[in-house]
Amino acid sequence: MNLVKETRRRHDREIIALALPAFGALVAEPLFVMVDSAVVGHLGTPQLAGLGVAAALLTTFVNIFVFLAYATTAAVARRVGAGDLPAAIRQGIDGVWLALFIGTAVVAVTIPAAPALADIFGTSGTAAPYAVTYLRISSLGIPAMLVVLAATGVLRGLQDTRTPLYVAVAGFTANTALNVTLVYGAGMGIAGSAWGTVIAQNAMAAAYLAVVVRGARRHGASLRPDAAGIRACAQAGVPLLIRTLSLRAVLLIATAVAARLGDADIAAHQITLTIWSLLAFALDAIAIAGQAVIGRYLGADNPEGARAACRRMVQWGLASGVVLGLLVVAAGPLIAPLFTADPAVKHALIPVLLVVAATQPVSGVVFILDGVLMGAGDGPYLARSMLVTLAVFAPAALAVPLLGGGLTALWWAMALMMLTRMAALQIRSRTGKWLVTGAVRTS
Repeated sequence: MNLVKETRRRHDREIIALALPAFGALVAEPLFVMVDSAVVGHLGTPQLAGLGVAAALLTTFVNIFVFLAYATTAAVARRVGAGDLPAAIRQGIDGVWLALFIGTAVVAVTIPAAPALADIFGTSGTAAPYAVTYLRISSLGIPAMLVVLAATGVLRGLQDTRTPLYVAVAGFTANTALNVTLVYGAGMGIAGSAWGTVIAQNAMAAAYLAVVVRGARRHGASLRPDAAGIRACAQAGVPLLIRTLSLRAVLLIATAVAARLGDADIAAHQITLTIWSLLAFALDAIAIAGQAVIGRYLGADNPEGARAACRRMVQWGLASGVVLGLLVVAAGPLIAPLFTADPAVKHALIPVLLVVAATQPVSGVVFILDGVLMGAGDGPYLARSMLVTLAVFAPAALAVPLLGGGLTALWWAMALMMLTRMAALQIRSRTGKWLVTGAVRTS
């Protein structure tokens, strides 16, 4: 009994040491969007609706390449467990180069395609110009954000979640100050919000690069691009790319359906999605700890340690989900006035927030198990399970306007999506097939 308690305490200390700093770093991304939403929301409902569409697209463009962080975290953590630090850092540098190449290509496509992308979403005539303006300017920050993903993966794999926290806090502070100054002080409107975010994002990328370069020099790792290493990085990320594309498809479908319900509904949806993302990233802090800890245990040939850590982290995720759900219920009346003064938007928002609150315990389990399987390098299963989830969600969401449902019905479809994910992840975690040991996962 004492051994069990000591093991739990050790896992708790490890989870807290990694998850608390990771939480601060993770919430910076939705807080960026939250600040933009709060600042732009007071310019008017069309501006906020335009931001909603543009933000959904930009978040998709960045997050579909989240494998730059997740796959790197798992791979680096395995090598840390095996005691090979130079190889771990070299792998991360390959990821940074891949991030730069991908980011440049995405910007080249996004700027000319912005009007067509806004139109695909069914954006109203009043909101479309704002969506295009914000999308074109903010796309310039995509390469920086992809570099941030790759460099963050290196540091997490090295069990360092404090440095990302420091960079995130500085970036969030700069973004807030720049948004207020450029939107209101300089009178630039929604364009000022976009430029403020781009400047903050590039400053964050520069800070991360300085840390990675210093680590590479300390361990004798080359900084030059290596074609074979970059190619291997891309290949390893394909399953997670499929998984992430499926998840982003869920969010894009939801936004497209909300856009067709009217400006008030898409504005309320944008606020809800911002809150949902903030909660998701908060829960993902424990999942980040899971990626780093599970990868290290498996790299050190300790599958029993990995299984025990998984069980404890799921308990943490469930408890955290309950707490967050209660917080959303308590804060519900305060959230709407923070983002908008439009009565129609407030009316649509309140019942949707209750749906979000009710699903937080499910989200807690989903994010933890997702992180555990990522840490184990079980990307192919994550890809398959997310494709199944998309197949369940898409018809449910698309049926909402056809059946005369509103925004609340759409978010119940989102709840169905999370329940489907939870079932698939629980099935895998119980089989034990994810417990593959070694410095490099070969199967």
